[in-house]
Amino acid sequence: MKSQKTHYIPINGIESEVFDKYEFVRHFSEMAYVTVKGIALLADSQSIISRIPDNTIDLIFTSPPFALRRKKRYGNEPAERYVDWFLQFAGDFRRVLKDTGSFVIDIGGSWNPGEPTKSLYHHKLLIALVEEAGFHLAQEVFWYNPARLPSPAQWVCIDRSRLKDAVNWVWWLSKTSRPKANNKRILTPYKPSQKALVDGGKYNTGRRPSEHVISDKFGIDNGGAIPSNMVTVDNLISASNTASSDPYLKGCKTLGIDPHPARIPAKIPEFFIKFLTEPGDIVLDPFGGSNVTGFIAEQNNRHWLTIEREPEYLYGSQTRFSDNYDSLKQNRDRLYDMMEIVNDCNSVK
Repeated sequence: MKSQKTHYIPINGIESEVFDKYEFVRHFSEMAYVTVKGIALLADSQSIISRIPDNTIDLIFTSPPFALRRKKRYGNEPAERYVDWFLQFAGDFRRVLKDTGSFVIDIGGSWNPGEPTKSLYHHKLLIALVEEAGFHLAQEVFWYNPARLPSPAQWVCIDRSRLKDAVNWVWWLSKTSRPKANNKRILTPYKPSQKALVDGGKYNTGRRPSEHVISDKFGIDNGGAIPSNMVTVDNLISASNTASSDPYLKGCKTLGIDPHPARIPAKIPEFFIKFLTEPGDIVLDPFGGSNVTGFIAEQNNRHWLTIEREPEYLYGSQTRFSDNYDSLKQNRDRLYDMMEIVNDCNSVK
């Protein structure tokens, strides 16, 4: 077995603040690269999280591999094994969260093999995380992806007997019943009609047919509207993932690699990072992929840790933080050497 290298690559040559604020990260030999605010780790998620101290993390945001019918390169468990697979991480996820922390999972649905009916795996996962792992369900959130392809093609395009899936479920879970959250940080612009009422200083107050009583406080300018839990165009996050001008896609092309095939749109983690954390907090993504979560955390002055086991995904993810491609290319062989060491270590356990 090769001897393990413990050096790392600071993006743009800058050391990370995380070393000073979180002493435990200094002991990780799996560092792929560091930025001012965060650290990307090339490893199996469980091996890292088991070494994070209790009550450390403010937010775990992740979009894990879904239980899709077809096996993906990035790895995905079948629906019948998905809950058991995920629960092996859940205890440590809850342990490392602060009492004020949240655990947010973006999780897509799946179809049952060979028939036009949907799997319940993501609902079963939610129930297990609450009833077995001890999380609280703070709220369900949904995000709309207008660019999603119609599938399964047999039922949607050929038989025409089903509709195109265009919505993902997002489970917002928490360690306690009162996690840190502030919707004032994610207000959206008023609709023209509301803006006119606010500007005019007049609002139709009184009792409605629904028996709700509307007070004059509804006419106060609070800086914007409170978003609903259906993330759509109206609250600025109708999210697709096809922007050809994306610097990450340009970076992957320059490095000669394929981009991650299942990237979450940046506005989804941005929504929850702003909502559930404050500047200086730390965000963890245990299934990091192309490190959208870390990038958005960095942009919003949050610290971050990302864990990913595929070296090529982390190699490409560096381009979110730097366009010095000649420097980034020097990290490729080191990442693959690191992954070989990780695999060797796993094989002798």
